[in-house]
Amino acid sequence: MATVMQKIKDIEDEMARTQKNKATAHHLGLLKAKLAKLRRELLTPTSKGGGGAGEGFDVTKSGDARVGLVGFPSVGKSTLLNKLTGTFSEVAAYEFTTLTCIPGVITYKGAKIQLLDLPGIIEGAKDGKGRGRQVISTARTCNVILIVLDAIKPITHKRLIEKELEGFGIRLNKTPPNLTFRRKDKGGINFTSTVTNTHLDLETVKAICSEYRIHNADVSLRYDATADDLIDVIEGSRIYMPCIYVVNKIDQITLEELEILDKLPHYCPISAHLEWNLDGLLEKIWEYLDLVRIYTKPKGLNPDYEDPVIVSSKRKTVEDFCNRIHKDMVKQFKYALVWGSSVKHKPQRVGKEHELEDEDVVQIIKKV
Repeated sequence: MATVMQKIKDIEDEMARTQKNKATAHHLGLLKAKLAKLRRELLTPTSKGGGGAGEGFDVTKSGDARVGLVGFPSVGKSTLLNKLTGTFSEVAAYEFTTLTCIPGVITYKGAKIQLLDLPGIIEGAKDGKGRGRQVISTARTCNVILIVLDAIKPITHKRLIEKELEGFGIRLNKTPPNLTFRRKDKGGINFTSTVTNTHLDLETVKAICSEYRIHNADVSLRYDATADDLIDVIEGSRIYMPCIYVVNKIDQITLEELEILDKLPHYCPISAHLEWNLDGLLEKIWEYLDLVRIYTKPKGLNPDYEDPVIVSSKRKTVEDFCNRIHKDMVKQFKYALVWGSSVKHKPQRVGKEHELEDEDVVQIIKKV
């Protein structure tokens, strides 16, 4: 472990010393590829001994979505969990109170949202320090990350946590790189682009591919991609996740300071202790989860508005809705009657490919 960490430090030091310009782009791209490989080796050890999930970290996923609270020690994550879910997570004025992963459940707009209070992250988590590996491994299973920051501590904490999560392959509020990478059997490295490139050229692409022992591939860019983007696509294990920066303890700062913080994107100010703006935070979590509520209507009865079926906005066909209720329902499916904004007529007869919208009402007609 120490040797891998030493190699990581040596590469980071070399990158810090290297001036960033066109002449060094090739060398920096190679160093970034080496660094990505070493981090993968460090964070997914091949040996079975040690470094496992650890007590309290193997939390069964439940509900319709999972939200993770990540932050430095003593920023108020446990207090926030207690206020939002009624779950008891020990609160104290000293650091590292939470040493295991504490789950709680919020019921909001009919959806059951699992909230995880992850132990305080420390700088160097991505390099295996503290219990960082377990914390960030659990964070990768979430649908949304809440980075909880202390309003009275420097905002540099935000950048440090982002760096830790990015080092573990979590990309916050980003979309996957719009580039195509395809391995092939022969023909060498073929590099094409539809735009002007300021970061990548053929030599840098070849150097990065060579580090991964890839000698034959087609690389096609549709935007001005960086070496990091290409490495992310080759690694293939990156997770692109929405993130909300929850700035806690705003009761301890001035109005002028709050206005400065208000310029941050993806930001939500709260005071967990005084329960300020918790409704605003829940509304933002709902927005970032991007869920769709579908109400069921049994034949001859009124729709059930108390217990909606929750589906992702990316997977919201009638077939997805049926699978959420029971996996065998699609086999018996004949057609569906739908009321709501996804159809012109009320009701309208649709097939299983029809895409539903939030708060549609669905009645499934089965084969006789």
